[in-house]
Amino acid sequence: MKTLSHTVEVLIRFNEADPLGIVWHGHYVRYFEDGREAFGERYGIGYMHFFKENVVVPIVHAECNYKKSLKFGDSVIVESTYHPCEAAKIIFSYKLYKKSDGSLVATGTTTQVFLDKDTQTLLLNNPPFFLEWKKQQLL
Repeated sequence: MKTLSHTVEVLIRFNEADPLGIVWHGHYVRYFEDGREAFGERYGIGYMHFFKENVVVPIVHAECNYKKSLKFGDSVIVESTYHPCEAAKIIFSYKLYKKSDGSLVATGTTTQVFLDKDTQTLLLNNPPFFLEWKKQQLL
């Protein structure tokens, strides 16, 4: 089974930093989302693909391990890797690199589950369209 990864560059904006120019820690999780969105565009499994199938995929677990600070004006490279599993969930891991020197600034993971868009009911099985996507992408 092959590994699916994608990278995207994100420029650190002024409103993401404190008065000292250091990025607030909560924004790192947002960079994970930037990575997931870019991954979804690249591999044809973005949020709108789920929405069209009457499914939403909320985060139920997020973890971030901080290594170094980012500052206003930095660019960060977000590497997002999909981790296939049999359970009805989506797991990603992330590595954030400072573009200017390639240093690792953070690592993390997120776990998402499937809910029916209208009823908000947890889906205990992978939706058929997602199983088909996994079959096409991972084999």
